Amino acid sequence: MSPGGGRDAQLKHTGLRPGWTTGACATAATTAAYTALLTGEFPDPVTVTLPKGQTPAFALAAESLSAGAAMAGIVKDAGDDPDVTHGALVRSTVRILPAGSGVVFRAGPGVGTVTLPGLPLEVGEPAINPVPRRMMREHVALVAGLHGGTGDVEITVSVDDGEEIARSTWNPRIGILGGLSVLGTTGIVVPYSCSAWIDSIRRGVDVARAAGLTHVAGCTGSTSEKTVTTLYDLPEIALLDMGDFAGAVLKYIRRHPVDRLTICGGFAKLSKLAAGHLDLHSARSQVDKVFLAGLARAGGASESLATEIATANTGLAALRLCEAAGVPLGDLVAATARDEALSVLRGAPVWVDVVCIDRAGTVVGRAAPKGP
Repeated sequence: MSPGGGRDAQLKHTGLRPGWTTGACATAATTAAYTALLTGEFPDPVTVTLPKGQTPAFALAAESLSAGAAMAGIVKDAGDDPDVTHGALVRSTVRILPAGSGVVFRAGPGVGTVTLPGLPLEVGEPAINPVPRRMMREHVALVAGLHGGTGDVEITVSVDDGEEIARSTWNPRIGILGGLSVLGTTGIVVPYSCSAWIDSIRRGVDVARAAGLTHVAGCTGSTSEKTVTTLYDLPEIALLDMGDFAGAVLKYIRRHPVDRLTICGGFAKLSKLAAGHLDLHSARSQVDKVFLAGLARAGGASESLATEIATANTGLAALRLCEAAGVPLGDLVAATARDEALSVLRGAPVWVDVVCIDRAGTVVGRAAPKGP
């Protein structure tokens, strides 16, 4: 089943097989379990609709049904991506709640719990990210409408051996304890080797130049693409799927210039660029809170605030501390990242501006265009 969209050609070109996120698997398991609770039968395979409209079908690997609860399990297939959760059994246990209770999420064995601030979930919440939660709520409502339920349920997501798997991730360092995070913004795992992704960046620059565009944007993900589109009304071919490869964008544009480059991405990722990292992946570079503290201090932060920033759990937590104190850390990171980008461009005739956003897509820092 193809993920669809403009990446089909890239996947065919690379020969890499896409897969499904943990969030998509949890949504399918939840759909099957709730259907069984209301009808007495598990749909197998179970079909769900992903955020961009794809409708994959998932075979059940485990199921159980009792008077008050149903459990369905799906083996995650991450395709050809080197995902540590590939092959893991993702389970969802659904229980009926009293009318008016809504949808309640719980962390079962192998799913972590948020213990520190600075993440997109409150402390104490199961590490089930916002988009998978939305997908599960939508499918619960759909099943309830089809089979006469109220849609008031408790959903407990678990991952077999998830606590052990999580030890090879960054979860423990950022305060997600007890297991994995349930992730995914599109439901699809798109596998790229570094060389394939960098090749796609280069081809994107080539296409934009061939079309006569003078302004392109290097974006770290779909949220930053939406932000840039809103700010500058750029056509789709002007959007470069930069991902973590800021260096690849800058080095290629150095040799193949455009008049203007906007770099847009999450505050934490762009703080890495500001600190001199050209590969923004979490496995290869980390947010340097001591560096952020130095920027904040230069922007008027007190020594006590600088100390708090240096010991903050995440880059986002550091940003929130500065926002509360009226210190423009977002703008400082954007300006420093812009200047770092200009240093990599080495005098190429390109004007650069930078936009930092938070996870919701809100602009939290900007640096005006600056040229060589």
